[in-house]
Amino acid sequence: MKYRGEELVTGIVKTPVSSLLHLTKLGLEGDGQADLTVHGGVDKALCVYPEEHYAYWEEKRGQRIEPVTFGENLTVRGMLEQEVCIGDIYAIGDALVQVSQPRQPCHKLAKRMDWPQAPLYVQETGYTGYYFRVLKEGKISQTSPIKLVHRDEHGITLKYANDTKYHDKKNLEAARKLAGLEALSESWKHSFLKRVAELEA
Repeated sequence: MKYRGEELVTGIVKTPVSSLLHLTKLGLEGDGQADLTVHGGVDKALCVYPEEHYAYWEEKRGQRIEPVTFGENLTVRGMLEQEVCIGDIYAIGDALVQVSQPRQPCHKLAKRMDWPQAPLYVQETGYTGYYFRVLKEGKISQTSPIKLVHRDEHGITLKYANDTKYHDKKNLEAARKLAGLEALSESWKHSFLKRVAELEA
């Protein structure tokens, strides 16, 4: 990607496809991540973004925002952060996926949108999107329905996780709850364990 005259190596620039793709434990066939220290891996195999948020960003930005601007693998409808829970399991095509963590916006989103404040705005609103880990590999396509097959018994929403991480930073009970959540990604679990230790000190 060209950004202000410089070349940036990134996986954020994606194009919608209608073909059947193979979904593996590490992501979709044909997809890739540039910086594997912060992107990709089993806990972040699929990046998901709700279509409903696009209208908000277009109004705030004052211009049309192209599809998949947020670098998501799946643009979904009716699956918002305040409703979807960490640990929820969905069937897509013949694959099974599980919600692992909210998405953390980075500087590449700012450059993709040419909007320096974008990551902060995404963080503040909680319109972050989220990640799936893959429990069962399989083929999926643009027309594959996404069906909830198991609601996690803890009922901890992505919004709750975002609010605790970014806004309610002194809430020890919430941090403990998230740190002990088995389905939460290892990186987020580690950050909440660290916060618990700091708050208990």
